[in-house]
Formats: sequence, C-alpha cells, structure tokens
Amino acid sequence: MSEVLRLLVIDDDAELCELLSQYLEPHGFRVVGVHDGETGLRAVAEDTFDLVVLDVMLPGLDGLEVLRRLRALSPIPVVMLTARGDDVDRIVGLELGADDYLPKPFNPRELLARLRAVLRRARQTESAPPPLDAGSASPEGIRVGDVELHTGTRTATCGGRELRLTTVEFNLLEAMMRAAGRVLSREELSLLVLGRKLQPYDRSLDVHVSNLRKKLGDGPRGAERIKTVRGVGYLYCLPEGGRPEDLPGGEGIGES
Repeated sequence: MSEVLRLLVIDDDAELCELLSQYLEPHGFRVVGVHDGETGLRAVAEDTFDLVVLDVMLPGLDGLEVLRRLRALSPIPVVMLTARGDDVDRIVGLELGADDYLPKPFNPRELLARLRAVLRRARQTESAPPPLDAGSASPEGIRVGDVELHTGTRTATCGGRELRLTTVEFNLLEAMMRAAGRVLSREELSLLVLGRKLQPYDRSLDVHVSNLRKKLGDGPRGAERIKTVRGVGYLYCLPEGGRPEDLPGGEGIGES
C-alpha cells in the first residue's frame, strides 16, 4: 500500500493504541490514538481521517454513544472493538451504523484485514460518479417490483421513497436484487458484501439483513421482500409474475 491512510483509534488503553500504531504503520497507516469519546469526536470534527477504530468500553461517553454522535457528524467507516461474547454491543453497534466489529482480544493481522475490507467497500461509494442533473442520462441500475437501485449514483428507492442505506446495506441490496428469485447462502453474501469468509457464530451479516428489511418495509399487500431460508441463507422475493429488470442509461430515479 503506497498511500498513507489516517486511522483514528479511540480506546482508553494507551498501550493498545501504541501497539496498533507499531503494527499498522509499516502497512501504510498513520495511527492517531485518543483515550476518550469526547476527544475522539473533536478529532473527527477538526481533522481528516480515513477510518476509525472505536472501543465500546470507554470512560465518560461509551463507545455506542460516541458512534451515534459520530454517525450524525460523518460517514467515516468505523470498526468497533467489543468484549468477546458480548452480542448485545455488537448488534447495537451494527444497528447504529458500524461497518464491522472485532471482539477483544484480537490478532492484529485480523484487524488489518478487516480495515482493508472496510476501506475497499467505502471506496466503492467514493469512486461513484455524482448524481446527474434532472433529465440527464443516469447510470445503469436494476429494478425488482417497486424497488429501484442505481449503482453509479449509489442510490435506491422503494415505492418512490428514497432509501438511506449504509455502504454495506447498499451492497447487500444490490447482490440480492441481482439474484432475485434465487437463494444466496450466507457464505456467498459474506464474501460478496463483507469481503470476508463467514466465521462461526458471526451474526453481523444477519444484523445487516435485518436493518435492510426494516428500511425496505413490506412489499405490496404485505408481501415479504427478503425471506430467510433456514440453514442456508436469504432469498430476495420476486413479485408475482415479475423478474429483475435492468434500468437503461436514460432512466433516472423514480422515472418510468
């Protein structure tokens, strides 16, 4: 990695911050460590970082409250550090918009792999062209029923209502819509959307699916949009008699 990436670590363990700095800097990261949430929020507001590593257990403002305020401040990618076995913190963190999590204690090599995967996903969004003016040709996309997704502008609508999706949720919706009517295994989705192999007891994908379901809501006449296929994965349901449709370049969000 030739470029230097700025990483903010918010953790009250000064020794851990120093160890992460020593490990990650040879891999292209410049690490800035702060030890409480208030200082971390100020750092994000006043400086520029490529991503944040945030511990749940912090003095004063806890990590989940810091994440909530951070999401109101910036779309910067966030990897949460949680206590091993604490499912509640992990699930709440993902629901608040964390991009990934890692339980303590962890291997620095795994953190590096997750940071790189999160950055790859974030850059898919950054490299997308800006939305086009009304009446201009729009990038290609896909429609299933009343849901439209445009990959160029990274925008999606449901029944004409704009969906506010995280990077992971957008990638998840795209993967499912392109395979609508076919079951995708959790293993497939983990590789496609999270950029990593599915690990035993890893429920982060399921939380992202749950969040996406809430944002989509029910289909027409209460139809289920995303069906769980127990023991296998998920199925994006086709409307009766419907099929996925590619959107031509001349069609914009909400146009017919």
